Amino acid sequence: MTKPKKKGQRLVTAYWSLVGAGTAVMVSLQPVFADTIWNRFSTIMKDVYGQLVTISTIVAVTAAAIALLVRMISRNQRSVDEATSWLKRIVVTWIVLNSLGFVVAYLQPLIAGGKYTGP
Repeated sequence: MTKPKKKGQRLVTAYWSLVGAGTAVMVSLQPVFADTIWNRFSTIMKDVYGQLVTISTIVAVTAAAIALLVRMISRNQRSVDEATSWLKRIVVTWIVLNSLGFVVAYLQPLIAGGKYTGP
């Protein structure tokens, strides 16, 4: 003979039944939206990359302006040399960040669908 469930156990059972039903509804509606997780991920990554390029451009211009000001105003040769090296680092980093989008756009058709056909 089974013991009758307590009120707390009924709430737990009802909660997990609701979670299971909600999950089943979400899984069954996913094909209706016709957007795979990879398409959604690609859209999100493009948006994040676009924001990253925008922010990095603003930061690079600001930092480069400061480095150029230090380079022009400073009378200390060591400060001028450090500002020049920072300017080089800023330019190289900005070029690398902005070229990532080009590399991905170029490589994506080559390996589309996981079927790399080679050059």
